[in-house]
Amino acid sequence: MDRNFSAKNRTAILADMAEKELDLLVIGGGITGAGIALDASLRGVRVGLLEKNDFGSGTSSRSTKLIHGGLRYLKQGDVKLVQEVGRERAILYKNAPHLVIAAPMLLPIYKGGTYGYLASSVGLYVYDWLAGVERKERRKMLSREEALRHEPLLKKDGLKGAGYYYEYRTDDARLTLDIMKTAWQQGAKIVNYAKMTEFIYRGSQAVGVKVTDRNTGNTYDIYAKKIVNAAGPWVDGVRKLDNSLKGKRLYLTKGVHLVVEKEKLPVTQSAYFDTPDGRMVFVIPRGNITYIGTTDTSYQLDIDQPRTTKEDRDYLLRAVNAMFPEVKLKEKDVVSHWAGLRPLIYEEGKGPSELSRKDEIFISDSGLITIAGGKLTGFRKMAEKVVDLVAGDLSKQSGRQFGACETDQIVVSGGERMGHTDYEACKKELLAKGTAKGVDAATAQEWIDTYGTNTLRIYERLSEAAAGQKRTEEELLDAQLSYAIEEEMTATAADFLRLRTGWTYFQVKKADAKADTVIRLMGEKLGWSEADRERERAAVSHLLETIYQLPQNEDEITQSTQQQATRKAL
Repeated sequence: MDRNFSAKNRTAILADMAEKELDLLVIGGGITGAGIALDASLRGVRVGLLEKNDFGSGTSSRSTKLIHGGLRYLKQGDVKLVQEVGRERAILYKNAPHLVIAAPMLLPIYKGGTYGYLASSVGLYVYDWLAGVERKERRKMLSREEALRHEPLLKKDGLKGAGYYYEYRTDDARLTLDIMKTAWQQGAKIVNYAKMTEFIYRGSQAVGVKVTDRNTGNTYDIYAKKIVNAAGPWVDGVRKLDNSLKGKRLYLTKGVHLVVEKEKLPVTQSAYFDTPDGRMVFVIPRGNITYIGTTDTSYQLDIDQPRTTKEDRDYLLRAVNAMFPEVKLKEKDVVSHWAGLRPLIYEEGKGPSELSRKDEIFISDSGLITIAGGKLTGFRKMAEKVVDLVAGDLSKQSGRQFGACETDQIVVSGGERMGHTDYEACKKELLAKGTAKGVDAATAQEWIDTYGTNTLRIYERLSEAAAGQKRTEEELLDAQLSYAIEEEMTATAADFLRLRTGWTYFQVKKADAKADTVIRLMGEKLGWSEADRERERAAVSHLLETIYQLPQNEDEITQSTQQQATRKAL
């Protein structure tokens, strides 16, 4: 089988997985599933992974896009969680430098606010100590005047000062994908748009799954010695198929983020601040935009389609306008947004913001292992716990020995330094190679920020050009799409626009303008019929429509869903 991680190889990968029993089958292609596949493959476990949609399409592309230590977990007294995610943050910063970017954070302190000046000073000191923060990135306490110099737009009334500490920005969807690609390089068998429909049992034990390829309709029986359910918000649905949904269950909460043009909210750096109702909200500048989040509300609607509502939008706009009163953001200033679900574990008597972000493992009578809860930053340790358990059981069954976890040592695909010790020097070399190939500097820089050293793989797809000749926009997009299809298993135009590039989040006008060309070029490469292209156009239109049109509230979403169901029935 061709070893490229290509959309064209999906059928061959599924056939290969069905041919011989796996050691481990992972259900779910988010950050947790990706981490498990990488850890297992590094230890010599024969592992396969199935994702029913695209990689990272659920929670793992809809977070605040921070690799952070969770300051508010310290407030909740969760010292162990702060320690763990602090260590994990440092590992990711080292192993994925193309996707984990230092983002100093301002914590403004107001009279009567959630955090007092002394409590903030002590809290941030303890936070740095627990998280093992390097000396150069340890917290500083700022006076009122210093805080306003750092961020002149802050509300001045009642401002006492600020804490200044470090967080790290990421692209969660790209991080998930690059870890998936790293696992693939280590021998994992991975495929998207493959839906597990039921378990296969031998006696009372789950020994395999029935799978439908959603692109072809083909079905497969895939067997494995161990099966792990890492389906995020869908884990209870998978447990239900196993008749093991008892005891602890998920409690889903919704988090919404808004995107505005930088000129509308021209903050000079990231900030984390109180809202009038006592929650905390982030404001994070990123290139030509600033994004705002997040909400934390109980969620009980369709898991596959969480939506931002006008109610969510207005809540965040009020919070930002209260903290930055000169800005006066309006509804029309919101250019994009996203809504995601947190798969938390239910605890009696606790509200959405009080629930622990800890992960937990459940093992059913059939042997199905479920991993639930957790945070983006802690995915590697979650994977380690799962693979320790799986490797231990496999050793008992077969006598084979598996090594210890090595994922803290492996560089994530795209994070290689090309011989440089400093990643910034690596980026400069990548930029120079691009301009020498006729790639304009802005496009080359966007590719470098998105793909890291895998940008070289896109450059290789550009035909030879005369010295000094500039590439056309279509040439550049064609090379980028070739890479996305052949080495990132990109199967749909909507996935390219949202998950591979992030354009529908951070460059929605570009996504809209390029959509038709993306569909045409992908259709040529993947042999789409006119009916296929129409489906792609409809999917992209729906994606953009969910950005441009907001329901008033979740009651309106329920009514709309019921109306659609009625129309289909008629």
